[in-house]
Amino acid sequence: MSGRTTVADRILLFNGELAETTLEVPPGFAVINPFSGPQKERVHEVTTAFYRKYYDDDRPRRLVLGSSPARRGTAVTGVPFEDAKLLESETGVDVDGYAVSKPSAGFLHDVIARYGGRTSFYADFVMSFVCPLGLVRRNPEGREVNCNFYENKKLLELLHDFLVDALERQVAFGIDASVCYCIGSGENFKFLSKVNEGQRFFKKIVPLEHPRFITQYNGARKEEFAEKYLSALRGEYD
Repeated sequence: MSGRTTVADRILLFNGELAETTLEVPPGFAVINPFSGPQKERVHEVTTAFYRKYYDDDRPRRLVLGSSPARRGTAVTGVPFEDAKLLESETGVDVDGYAVSKPSAGFLHDVIARYGGRTSFYADFVMSFVCPLGLVRRNPEGREVNCNFYENKKLLELLHDFLVDALERQVAFGIDASVCYCIGSGENFKFLSKVNEGQRFFKKIVPLEHPRFITQYNGARKEEFAEKYLSALRGEYD
């Protein structure tokens, strides 16, 4: 791509590259790729509308990185941490038929509203993942369930080069690399920190508890965690 490009251009180009990506994973695991899956045309329409709306400029933004897309969330819609029904209202694109409401998205959208709203938030941040494609494994009952890249040693070994390359390509969106926010203060933060020691993608990585951990196990402390998120995103985190 030559000439002036926007953040939207770069993100959509990255998504297009992901559409052509195939990954080797161990037996019992599978990759969910929204950009090449059965809903790829709808995903392309939704993601294009979303990123053109909020990222059609060249403003540097900070990355907020989860571990990988949930199989019934971003791995379906193609837009990180966005619920399909909310995307429908935001983009005007009919996504009926695969709308899924996620508690994690609800917590984050509350934080976004308190930050100043979606326009203000997306002007400052790009939300994405260390592993930008969804991962699932078969449980003992034979059902597919979400999994993370760090849950299995062989899986991580096979994905390692892809993960590092994906991080490098996402930094190339035109990211403000002074700080990165890591959603998941355990293994996701551990892996991202280890990669950053060698690659120096970011000057600082700030860990934040995963919204699922907050909503499922610490609902009574939701306000406390929301304030922690806001303080970090506003640069008040030490």
